[in-house]
Amino acid sequence: MIPEVRAAYNKSFSESKYAAFLAELDALYNYKITFRVAETPLFVGHDFKKKLIQASDDIIDFLVRKDVKELTAPALPPELNVPNETDHTLFLALDFAVVKYGNELEPRLIEMQGFPSLYGWQDLISQKYREHFDIPDRLQSHFGFSSEEYREKIRKVLLNGHDSENVILLEIDPLKQNTAIDFLVTKDFTGIEPVHIGDVIREGRKLFYIKDGRRIAIKRIYNRVIFDELVKRPDLQLSFKMTDDVDVEWAGHPNWFYRISKYTMPLIKSKYIPECKFLSDYKEFPKDLENYVLKPLFSFSGSGVIFHVTADDLKTIPENQRHEFMLQRKVEYEPVLQAPDGMVKIEIRLLFIWEDGQPRPQLITNLARLSRGEMIGVKYNKDKTWVGGSVAFFED
Repeated sequence: MIPEVRAAYNKSFSESKYAAFLAELDALYNYKITFRVAETPLFVGHDFKKKLIQASDDIIDFLVRKDVKELTAPALPPELNVPNETDHTLFLALDFAVVKYGNELEPRLIEMQGFPSLYGWQDLISQKYREHFDIPDRLQSHFGFSSEEYREKIRKVLLNGHDSENVILLEIDPLKQNTAIDFLVTKDFTGIEPVHIGDVIREGRKLFYIKDGRRIAIKRIYNRVIFDELVKRPDLQLSFKMTDDVDVEWAGHPNWFYRISKYTMPLIKSKYIPECKFLSDYKEFPKDLENYVLKPLFSFSGSGVIFHVTADDLKTIPENQRHEFMLQRKVEYEPVLQAPDGMVKIEIRLLFIWEDGQPRPQLITNLARLSRGEMIGVKYNKDKTWVGGSVAFFED
């Protein structure tokens, strides 16, 4: 998206450089990355960056409202309500497609999450793109932070003054997850241990885990457990259930995963958000359903999305369940990244931290995904090149 930088990068790119880049990523933690890392980062100019920030501000203006908890209460399933909810989310991720509107490129919100993303990995991948490829110094992936300043910010918000061994990263079988590399990077610069939820020991209101044969008190949880995945694992033997009322702080309270989600999108008005409406709010369904996507509100990672929706799909959903779905007008991704053999669609995820005492979330870094498939995501881009996970470098 910065033509001269793109042209120079593509000219200097080689498969041998890319192979060395991937080999170092796999070797750093003796862990083979399980998702595809793209051959290139994005290069985003000042004008498009400004639009992304404006779109984010529109969304954040809603999230800072005093009545946001009241408005998002229906998004939170009562049986999954975790006690001791924080005043606001700690983490915020906003996913934007790059589209063409008239003669200009614009962002369109695709997804929003009050949940952590790959905060550790994105710092590492930014560094490694710089080391292996020619990235102009004037372009930055973090927003106002050097790499060390960024890592210090993450350390601060995750630890919150506690010793690192008293803070855990909670997940289901963490090292079997596709995001395991992020957990390893995070442990490297924070000291926070990834812990399987089944290994947490509850005694009354206290939580513990075992490390090197020692029983260690858990005072703070960096939560990476998604309830949607947890309910699919009835085999798990759990001493601690996340809905238990226990003496622990949350680095990312689980309730915000639901409050800031697809459910929130129809509540926000912005030209950067595509038309979306709860299925239960329709008296009559649109005639041009080919222009809509049907999304379940309480399923994640693309699960259950119907991209080619029909009237029969809608009619088969019982009326008393239609509040659990929304119709969203399709967003047509504009292929804007020039690869050596064609154009590539892109999605940019802006990542924020909202510290206690701050009036608004702070934009700190980003994640990018490149696609040639019908949808963004690894499963839609198998056996393709110049696709996968990446990062954007922005002009000031």
